[in-house]
Amino acid sequence: MLYSASMTQFGAGLLTKQLEWFVLGFILCIVATTVDYQILKKFAWPLFFVALVLLVAVLVPHIGRKINGARRWFDFHGIRYQPSELAKIALIVIMAWYGDRCQRSMQTWRRGVFLPGALIVILLGLVFIEPDRGTTILLATVGCSMLLMAGTRWLHLFLPAAVAVAGLAVSIWHDPMRMRRIFSWWDLEQHKDGVGYQAYQAMIALGSGGWTGLGLGNSLQKLGFVPEHQTDFIFAIIGEELGLVATLLIVVAFVIIAICGFCIAVNARETFGFLLASGITLLISLQAAINIGVVTSALPNKGLPLPFISYGGSNLLTMLVCVGLLFSVARHAPVREKSAEKTSKSSARKTADNPFAGRPT
Repeated sequence: MLYSASMTQFGAGLLTKQLEWFVLGFILCIVATTVDYQILKKFAWPLFFVALVLLVAVLVPHIGRKINGARRWFDFHGIRYQPSELAKIALIVIMAWYGDRCQRSMQTWRRGVFLPGALIVILLGLVFIEPDRGTTILLATVGCSMLLMAGTRWLHLFLPAAVAVAGLAVSIWHDPMRMRRIFSWWDLEQHKDGVGYQAYQAMIALGSGGWTGLGLGNSLQKLGFVPEHQTDFIFAIIGEELGLVATLLIVVAFVIIAICGFCIAVNARETFGFLLASGITLLISLQAAINIGVVTSALPNKGLPLPFISYGGSNLLTMLVCVGLLFSVARHAPVREKSAEKTSKSSARKTADNPFAGRPT
């Protein structure tokens, strides 16, 4: 789909670059699968500090590259990397480490909200001022959800969350560009020739695809009508070329990933693995849900790529590492069959040794 979406404009260039990122990501995925995920406990703080340093560095002129008014990328001789992608993994790892270490005191205000909240605010504050509000909202949701799963009382979390939402609303209210996006989302037809042009053309692409699509490579909307059709809006091109059936299969695929991820989390051997797998699953599924929601105009434009499908090496690398970590948690989960067998044998011995076992008293 990436080759089809970009063949008219970039030829095989984007596909070649994406394959290079995929090879690197696949290698890291295998490494993450093979290594015991608990080693991340030792690197939680170093990883967090590295992410902070990179997020600060990308804001410095002549170091970070500014594109479309946002300074989010490092550019090394044509190779771009977004430090916010590393921040996603760093936040999940540090929250999993914190929740595991402080699980007995997570219901207190200081341990359950103030200290972990400070870590979240520091990291997301740097992402917010790039500006990247889409990633900020995504990571804030993941971080708060992990705190709740770690044992934080929702009543303690309600007030800080409400303040954060209010602050976000105020910042958007004073941002003319994003307010225009909100207004265009409310009335797409009225703004179809202005701010809502991208979303409107994406809806046309999805609608023209019908059930089975126009055929692979036959999209008309990718011929300059849908901006960023190879990145954030590739889902619209999939709908146009392969139809509603393909888009529904993609939705089902992400639902299956979410179900499998939470099953891995529930069966993890300890709290750190549970929180790590839960955070990764939330990251992948929420990012997919936001992207699909934006393309279908169910949500305002947020600028998040579709995991595993959109063009972008940084995100693909992050998603593959996350999958490797999920596999690692699954590989080191306790084997239930053996545990059940040991339990049954132990019960049998107790019954044999105790003549009154199993008899009514």
